Amino acid sequence: MDHTTQNNVQTRLTVEFPELAHLSREDLEDLLADPAYFQAVFHTLPQVKLLYQGQSELGSANESIATHNLTYQDDLYKLRSETQEAFERAKSLEARWKEIEKEQREVYQRFDPQFLLMRLRHATIAQDDLSEARANAFVQGSSSDPGPASLSGKDIDDFVREFRELRKTYHKRVMWGERWTMGDVAWRDD
Repeated sequence: MDHTTQNNVQTRLTVEFPELAHLSREDLEDLLADPAYFQAVFHTLPQVKLLYQGQSELGSANESIATHNLTYQDDLYKLRSETQEAFERAKSLEARWKEIEKEQREVYQRFDPQFLLMRLRHATIAQDDLSEARANAFVQGSSSDPGPASLSGKDIDDFVREFRELRKTYHKRVMWGERWTMGDVAWRDD
């Protein structure tokens, strides 16, 4: 087979790379054996040239974008700092909010119906104890001095008036407690 017959044969290599069709078998073997020769031929292929040109254009575009992005760097650092400060302030305010809510619950607890009922019951018991103590003191005072002039009419009237007021307050509280227990007392939130 001569040299011209070999070049006219269609192979997969010559179909995919027609630029190599003019090379003889010996040239192709040299191409595979010599890396410098291979590189020289490889870089002359149009597909490779297009690839390198595209790579170069992408590199230039990336450099341009990176340069443009660097112009935003100071603003972004400033914005990051401001965002961090705002976040920390928000966390601080959130913690303060929880403290205020706790204080508010404690303040409003005094107006909670159950708390008010408990206070009414304690006040009723205290009022009963106070009136009983006053009555016992009056009885003890009069029995310790059995003389006819030991208690005057004014002392008795004062005791009766004071005792009546103490018992009136006690019975009002008992009455309010009973009404509350029966559901007749409604507390408005306003």
